[in-house]
Amino acid sequence: MNKQKEDILDTALTNLQENTGIGGVWQANAHLDGIVELELPQSQLRFKIDVKKELRAYQVGQIQDISRRFPSYLLVAQRLFPKIKESLRQLGIAYLEANGNIFIQQGNIWLWIDANKPLKTQARKSNRAFTKTGLKVLFQLLLDKELINEPQREIARKAGVALGNIPRVINGLLEKGYLIRKDKNNFSFTDRKALLEKWMVAYEDTLRPSLMLGRYRWEPKGERNPEAWKQMSIDCGQTQWGGEAAGDLLTQHLRPEVLALYTSESRKALMTKYRLVPDEQGAIQVFRRFWEPEGPAQATVPPLLVYVDLMNTHDKRCQETAEIIFNEYIKAIL
Repeated sequence: MNKQKEDILDTALTNLQENTGIGGVWQANAHLDGIVELELPQSQLRFKIDVKKELRAYQVGQIQDISRRFPSYLLVAQRLFPKIKESLRQLGIAYLEANGNIFIQQGNIWLWIDANKPLKTQARKSNRAFTKTGLKVLFQLLLDKELINEPQREIARKAGVALGNIPRVINGLLEKGYLIRKDKNNFSFTDRKALLEKWMVAYEDTLRPSLMLGRYRWEPKGERNPEAWKQMSIDCGQTQWGGEAAGDLLTQHLRPEVLALYTSESRKALMTKYRLVPDEQGAIQVFRRFWEPEGPAQATVPPLLVYVDLMNTHDKRCQETAEIIFNEYIKAIL
């Protein structure tokens, strides 16, 4: 276990004892990140621990698999988001946060504390590769691994960003170890799968919220059946299906409940051409398209973006579809 994990675990056990009186000691061993023993008033619990800084929706399935392999599993994290904690509780997976919040369901013991505020963390210098602009550049680099060695002007053109951003993004990737320099003008990626996972998290937190144009419904309300969206005549050069709808089109494995469109068209054009009406409860989410497609127009956004949007849901059926898309469309380009 590295120093960062030790700090998270020590902080969590200290706050747990201060808030509840429950003491805990840990020791390193070959099982995950070690063993922790918790002293409850009338019993002692022993767990195999897995320490992480945080957990995202796309990782919950992985945690479930690990918990099945290791009975008496305890996830320890710096912070867990409310929906993640809800998912873990539904799966019966024990967790402990650095602030002392805890959930344990073991035999006749049920312990659930969620009253402590998240701990404040020291702000770190932003890496330019993972800003809104940087994420647009990374999207193109993830779609085409050879693009990194094209002239920087070409990278900027494809990403739709100013030329001056490209060296900053490259330096950010070098700093984080996702990229190594082969010579003066050539680079090589070290782990594109890890970079995709990092992009997935940063996209959900940083870029995607800024792209949201609103929610819509078809007009008149209730006229269309759940499959009617497939017959919508959209201008694929300007508007494409994303999310669950694209997942269905690519795999025929998913019946979408929430539809997503990525578009370069105006709100007025969307309302006029596709009979969409603004509705905060509408089933269609519309996002501003942040790239300019090349080649023949496609009904869906690039499969990589479909994969990311589906993995970032808390829906098991969406994540199953995302795995199909990964294996069929994405693995070969990483």
